[in-house]
Order: sequence, then C-alpha cells, then structure tokens
Amino acid sequence: MSGVLVPLALVVAGTAVIWKGSSFFERAAERLSRYYGLPVAVHGAIVVAVGSSFPEISSIVVSTVVHGEFSLGVGAIVGSAIFNLLVIPALSAFSSEELTTTRDIVHKDAQFYVISILVLFLVFALGATYVPGGTNRAAILTPSLAVIPLATYGVYVFLHQQDATEHVPEPAPDVRPRREWATLAVALVVIGVGVEGIVRAALSFGATFDTPTFLWGVTVIAAATSLPDAIVSVRAAKNDESVTSVTNVLGSNTFNLLVAIPLGVLLAGTATIDFRVAVPTMGFLAFATLVFVVTTRTHLELSDREAVGFLLLYAVFLAWMGLESFGVIETVRGI
Repeated sequence: MSGVLVPLALVVAGTAVIWKGSSFFERAAERLSRYYGLPVAVHGAIVVAVGSSFPEISSIVVSTVVHGEFSLGVGAIVGSAIFNLLVIPALSAFSSEELTTTRDIVHKDAQFYVISILVLFLVFALGATYVPGGTNRAAILTPSLAVIPLATYGVYVFLHQQDATEHVPEPAPDVRPRREWATLAVALVVIGVGVEGIVRAALSFGATFDTPTFLWGVTVIAAATSLPDAIVSVRAAKNDESVTSVTNVLGSNTFNLLVAIPLGVLLAGTATIDFRVAVPTMGFLAFATLVFVVTTRTHLELSDREAVGFLLLYAVFLAWMGLESFGVIETVRGI
C-alpha cells in the first residue's frame, strides 16, 4: 500500500506546486504583455503558451537528463498535447457563456499546429529509416534532426511577429518590469520543482504496477503538467477572452512539439524512441487535432454539447492506453 501512497502524495504535492507557480507566472506574463503592448493573439499564442509549457519542458529535461527516460518525457508531451486539445477547451467552454474562435485562429494557428505534428512525425520517421542504426523499434533522434522542428518554430514566431508590427498598443500600464521578470523566473523554478516530484511518482507507479513508464507519461505527467495551460485558458474563458483561451492551447502544443522534444534531444546528445509506439499515439493526436479544428471552425464556437464529446474522446484515449499497458489488447507495438 505504501508503494502507492508515496507516489500518489508526490503527484498531489507536485500538482499543487505547479499550480502555485503557474498562478504567479500568469499574473507576471499578463502584466509584461500589457507593458510591452503585445496583441492579444501574440500574448496567448507565444508569451502565455511558452510559459505555461514550461512544465512540459521540465518533464522532458528531468526525464532525459536526470532519469535517462527520454520516452517518458515524449509520452508526457504527446499526452499533454491530447489533453490540451480535448480537456482544456471543454473546461473553457463550460466556464464561459460562449467560447468563440475566429477564422484567423483556425486558418493560421490551428493549421500551423497541424504542420507541427507532421514535422515531428517526419523527424521520427527519419530517425527510424535514415539514421545509421535506426529501426522501427529504435528511431534514433540526433541534434541535426532536432534542428528541423526548431527551425519550423522559428517560422511560427516570425509569422506572429509580422502580425505584431501592425498592432497599435494601448498606453502602457503602471508596471515595474524588473519585478515582473523576477517573479517570472521564480515561478519557473517553482514549476520545475513540482515537475520533478511528478516524474519521480510516475517512475514509482511504473515499478509498483510493473507497467511501462510510457503509460504514466501520457496520463499522470501529461495531465499534471497541463495544469498551467488549463488555468490560463479557463480563467481567460471566464473573463470572456476566448481568443487568449484558444490560442494558448494551440500555441502551447506547437511549442511543446517543435521545441520541448528537440530540446530533450539536444540535452541528451542523441535519443531513442520506439517508432512503433510513436506512430499510433501520434496518429491519435492527429485525429484529435482534426476533431478540434473541424468542431471549432463550425459556427466558430464550441458548445457545451461538443465539449462533452471532447471529454468522452479523451476518456476513450485513457482507456485505450490503460488496456494496452496492462496487456489486454495489443494494437500498439512495443508499449
């Protein structure tokens, strides 16, 4: 029993620490964005998204560098991306009278996010087929391959920077930027500490239940590290800031796939992932993305009924991963 209680306590404590750090980060990021006069879309897609993605960055850094579990970190990021697409918009829809989107969000942010999935899948495929020693069991990711998604994210930032040049900022509020930057830095450290506790808990769960750590990556770590994104999006939705709520989800996922995973590769020098696991899980991520894009494009809003559908689809994903990990079904090779 103690083998379960200790890691469970770590999950609860780590999640609470992440929540606290995220609250500090959210306030500091919002004040800095207003101080520098950034457009709402840029604030949601880049500033807030990058900061709220720090738990995912921490998860892959801690998993790879501290524990030597790169696949655990990748599982956490892919699981987090699915959580962000299905759970956070649903919670935001329930928290607002009307969660609306715009054609710009669907045609730019969402489409670029689809591109990010394709780019990452291409990198995995190249690691399995073109890198010496790579097989479908061991896709070898090298620093040269990591440059591809990083360069793609550079294009994403450039596109938003072009939009920002046409933005006329409002008068700067009374903000002390040095104090806010210091708060931001402290918040990121606090988030990193919380993530370390959750990663340790995931490894303990894997050892206790004799299941692949990948399961706990796509479920426990993914949900816990997505908490900052959920907090930001739900609060934005409550304040009738639908644009920030939706662009934060898309921007965070784009950052996680194109920056967080390549960062883990660069820190490790080279990293290996089972391509047989990557294909179906990335496939489900692509399917969830299509559901998200089509649903939000229809009438440019997400209704409560559609939000329930999102939650049901996420429940299907969790059930699938659980049945795979406990050996009930074998549709995912190598898990």
